[in-house]
Amino acid sequence: MSLTVLTSAYRLRSICRLQRIQGHMMSSQVEPGVLLEKVGSAGVITINRPKVLNALNLPMIRQIYPQLKKWENDNETDIVIIRGAGGKAFCAGGDIRAVTEAGKVGDPLAEDFFREEYILNNAIGTCRKPYIALIEGITMGGGVGLSVHGRFRVATEKTLFAMPETAIGLFPDVGGGHFLPRLQGKLGLFLALTGFRLKGRDVQRAGVATHFVESKKIPELEKELVDLKSPSAEDVSRVLDSYQSQSNLDSEKPFVLDKHMSDIDRLFSSSSVEGIVQNLKAEGSEFANKQAETLTRMSPTSLKITYKQLEAGAALSLQDVLVMEYRLSQACMRGCDFYEGVRAVLVDKDQNPKWKPSTLEEVSEQAVEQCFSSLGDKDLTL
Repeated sequence: MSLTVLTSAYRLRSICRLQRIQGHMMSSQVEPGVLLEKVGSAGVITINRPKVLNALNLPMIRQIYPQLKKWENDNETDIVIIRGAGGKAFCAGGDIRAVTEAGKVGDPLAEDFFREEYILNNAIGTCRKPYIALIEGITMGGGVGLSVHGRFRVATEKTLFAMPETAIGLFPDVGGGHFLPRLQGKLGLFLALTGFRLKGRDVQRAGVATHFVESKKIPELEKELVDLKSPSAEDVSRVLDSYQSQSNLDSEKPFVLDKHMSDIDRLFSSSSVEGIVQNLKAEGSEFANKQAETLTRMSPTSLKITYKQLEAGAALSLQDVLVMEYRLSQACMRGCDFYEGVRAVLVDKDQNPKWKPSTLEEVSEQAVEQCFSSLGDKDLTL
């Protein structure tokens, strides 16, 4: 085949890819990806892409951010509530398929998505008005970023939380480097490296949610919140506390990781990911073996980046963490594991990624360090 034909074919593929990316970006205009309403004295954000589990894309971020800032400075708005439509998911994560497609062809979406998403995460974390996230259903990745930095996070028995990024060659971003190391003991590092899923009341017990309220009580809770007259954060807290005290579902069941917490603290207290894997293998219990096996499936580069991200993030402000994570996001866009992970898990779904490098030992300290390097004038500014 001639070079001209090959070049044309490649160009055509790139154009088709860009059209697909633009399609992802335009799709929100057909059925709005986000509904923004004022109900009583509350600003209510509804993530409205139930067919794709409310996956977050750039047009949605660009709608939410200015509205949140407006409500924060509006004397007529007392609280902000964020919720997901459809009942299955609050938000299952960012629309990263569109991001990897963009990264392959050098489209600026690969920078813009992460930058603007992290700016929104920071706005939620610094919001002066009580911010209440009703995290019913699947809440992962980007969905965690829309909720966990807010003052109040309400889980129900339908909540499913995870930060599964190491399985796709990424890292637990959206401020994961801030909230994860602040969970009890080594729980955050465990959740970050393994992508372990927490359900229902356990999301609150772990400290990811502030409250647990039974699903059937949520409509009534929402009504009571929007009807509050000039509420303070304490008023909101009192309402949430009262609904939590009426929610006894699963209260007798222990925390799913209860009997493993001391093991997690001990086995995940190592100065390296290799050390953690050695600890798990040497332990030999069913739980330890399962975690060791899980870690062998994750991107070795992602595991090492994540370990260092949480170690650094433990002592940093949310703003400094997001600046660090933006650098990491762009390092992942420059590398190959993120593309391969998305291919294996989300596109071809063969669940068989070929990581490069394929072992922890092959990921040099220098390669990890480089991911944390400043981007100069392209660094995130908050």
